Amino acid sequence: MDLHVRYEGDDDPDKCTARKLARFDLAELHRSDRATPYGVVLNPHAERALSPADAGLAAENALVALDCSWESAGEKMFSLPGEHRALPYLVAGNPVNFGRPMRLTTVEAFAAALAILGERDHAERIMAKFTWGETFLELNEEPLRRYAACEDSAEVVAIQQEYIDRE
Repeated sequence: MDLHVRYEGDDDPDKCTARKLARFDLAELHRSDRATPYGVVLNPHAERALSPADAGLAAENALVALDCSWESAGEKMFSLPGEHRALPYLVAGNPVNFGRPMRLTTVEAFAAALAILGERDHAERIMAKFTWGETFLELNEEPLRRYAACEDSAEVVAIQQEYIDRE
């Protein structure tokens, strides 16, 4: 599954997980919407949750994430072409937002999406480039396994609700 990033470059370059993925040839960065390929776009504002039903589309086209600071990650930023999907409830494992729900880095978003889409090995491979990468996968092992076993978006949302209700 090809990983593509619409890269804004508005956060700390030393902490930017998208740039690190690109340095290892694990993702391709794009500086404009037009240059970013069509695919499954990870968008926290999307109306549908990502589910295994999206795997074919992501494999045929691309898995796309927007890399920008959380301060500028408003809905207007997600004008990319493609099928927009929201990741379900997960907890950050990165040092900046550790333990905070839904405050994932770009690499965490990609790893979560890959795991849900049945590409667990690919998720582990990209997370291995980060000292805290294994922590993210361990923290979210149960929900990722459960989401990956779903048929569609509705099932993912139902399981997600269980985790939200525990908060």
